[in-house]
Amino acid sequence: MTTSHISRRARGALYAALATGVLLPVALGAAPVAAATPTTSCTSGKAGLAAKLSKDITAALKGRKSTTAVTLHDRTTDTTCTLRSTSKYDSASVVKATVLATLLWDNTKHNRYLTQREIDLSTAMITKSDNNATTSLWKQLGATKVQAFLKAAGMTHTVPGSGGYWGLTQITAQDEQRLLTLLTSKNSVLSDSARSYELGLMRKVVSSQRWGTPAGVPADATVQVKNGWLQRATHGWRVHSIGAFTGNGHDYVLTVLTQDNKTMNDGVNTIQAVARAVHKDLNPRVLRARTFTVPTAPQEAVPPVPEAPAGRMLTAKPR
Repeated sequence: MTTSHISRRARGALYAALATGVLLPVALGAAPVAAATPTTSCTSGKAGLAAKLSKDITAALKGRKSTTAVTLHDRTTDTTCTLRSTSKYDSASVVKATVLATLLWDNTKHNRYLTQREIDLSTAMITKSDNNATTSLWKQLGATKVQAFLKAAGMTHTVPGSGGYWGLTQITAQDEQRLLTLLTSKNSVLSDSARSYELGLMRKVVSSQRWGTPAGVPADATVQVKNGWLQRATHGWRVHSIGAFTGNGHDYVLTVLTQDNKTMNDGVNTIQAVARAVHKDLNPRVLRARTFTVPTAPQEAVPPVPEAPAGRMLTAKPR
């Protein structure tokens, strides 16, 4: 009896709502309003620059399917931009920059130099994004040391991947920006020699992996970059790029993380659209952007994940 009584009341409320038009949009099958492109938040010590960057980065993301996180810091103009800066993403190969920073930090703590083995592994890991080299260093360091470095570095939102799956480390644009800041400025976490060593390797990344944040960079800037990509059943392609741009008056760092890409190219193109807007707005008087010779089909072994532990070789054609 109670159930029947409640049902009659519910039906009465529904009929009343329909009669007054409260549910009319649903009854007529009205289409939902499309979500607006999220606006990037910027501040700057240079008049007008924050508004321009916010407008241009937002325009670069308009209509794209990627779920994108962005952080930018330009020391010259005291400019910062953020979008989804604390959202977590699977790291893919950008975590390799953190692995090397952990190794260098730990060596400094114990007052020792890199061994030849560590030099060979770190060079392969950064310049060629070698997965086997990364796995060797990840096992050598262990989760305890990686976590200790993250704490010392203030990368408090980063969570190391479990079960040896370093490519599934959870990262945020904010923490990647923190790492880039440590690498490009004097600090008590990474020694000057450690910073110089890591940035030196990031300058020597093979041409097939220099897409992403360097797109549109001024020709006279020194480019340090690390990219990564990974495809999974949920959230599609993760495609990321972190970059530091220094020398000849340039002093800024840019992080762009993406997921929910249908293809790898979608992620690459999203990152490069943002990067071009950033480089153009920070360097309005630059007439010539630096160009990189990118092979038709650059390759990188995809980091191992539980559903594909052996990793895969995948190709893409960035533009």
